Amino acid sequence: MAREIFTEEHEAFRDMVRSFIAKEITPHHEQWEKDGVVSRDVWLAAGRQGLLGIEMPEEYGGGGEDDYRYYTILNEELARAMASGPGFAVHNDVVGGYLRQLLTDEQKARWLPGYCSGELITAIAMTEPAAGSDLQGMKTTAVKDGDDYVLNGSKTFITNGILSDLVIVAAKTDPDAGAHGVSLLMVERDMPGFTRGRNLDKVGMHAQDTAELFFDNVRVPGANLLGEEGMGFIYLMQNLARERLCIAVSAVAGAWQAFETTLEYCKTRTAFGRPIGRFQHNRFTLAEMKTEITVAQAFLDQCIAEEVRGALSAENASMAKWWTTEMLKTVVDRCVQLHGGYGYMNEYPIAKAYQDVRIQTIFGGTTEIMKEIIGRGLGV
Repeated sequence: MAREIFTEEHEAFRDMVRSFIAKEITPHHEQWEKDGVVSRDVWLAAGRQGLLGIEMPEEYGGGGEDDYRYYTILNEELARAMASGPGFAVHNDVVGGYLRQLLTDEQKARWLPGYCSGELITAIAMTEPAAGSDLQGMKTTAVKDGDDYVLNGSKTFITNGILSDLVIVAAKTDPDAGAHGVSLLMVERDMPGFTRGRNLDKVGMHAQDTAELFFDNVRVPGANLLGEEGMGFIYLMQNLARERLCIAVSAVAGAWQAFETTLEYCKTRTAFGRPIGRFQHNRFTLAEMKTEITVAQAFLDQCIAEEVRGALSAENASMAKWWTTEMLKTVVDRCVQLHGGYGYMNEYPIAKAYQDVRIQTIFGGTTEIMKEIIGRGLGV
């Protein structure tokens, strides 16, 4: 089906992104998978190409383009290229939402030029060893001491955790105030007491650095407070919808890539004297997958249009996130089955997809949490 949410200018941007990925990412991704982290050079290249901070003001090196469709295109093309290493989505879609809304003029001048150039790689630290979906259960604290906050605690499963130079850290500044006692602090790489644990050994997405972060009496200047003290939980809730939309965008694009790769395989792989795609069961499986992805794409495009208008609700973002990621998981599993034994071989892209996609129904809020959010909106 024709997608009606993009203009000719968007499609020209898509062509540029594809060329960038072909030149700067695809030739190196296999090595990054072995290294467990991408090169900082690809971040600098993305900055030079104008792929970081597209929505940020031009005076700080950004693109000055407040149109979420550009990030949509970048995320779709990275997913189609199976380029799971560069954590651009966390930098752009997730952290960018906070920076755009909450930075003071002084903070903009201090951080945005490096953010847009790729010299300052960002991350956001919410999840803790004992607090994942239950953000109110976080133990990390930030106690006011003069003009500073003294930060103590730990975070885990942090994307860009190894490479990050600037991390949004959620911490309790008033442990007795519940959700109203959480604040966001900008922690910089060289702050004493801020250390990183190991680069976590994951099932998939091996080129994406994911780390544990530790804070031992880290003195964070009051000038590094993001937004207002005590408003952190509200900021998190306001920005999670865009994070979930970003995940849904990558999920649908990844499903298309898995399906199209498998369709070609079914046209060329033969069994019992004919292409396996000609067997009715296999043909029906392909038909089911194409239908499911097409339907998901239609709903997702509506959500993208809502985000562009500033009208995307938490409920619709949650529906998009859980439905598309569960669909992706099912599609890739069936694609592996259609590949037979070759689907289990790492030399085939579908095997990498099988490893990479499993996390999609977990990060950014589990499927179960998404259903809870939707259910609460029903008034039951």
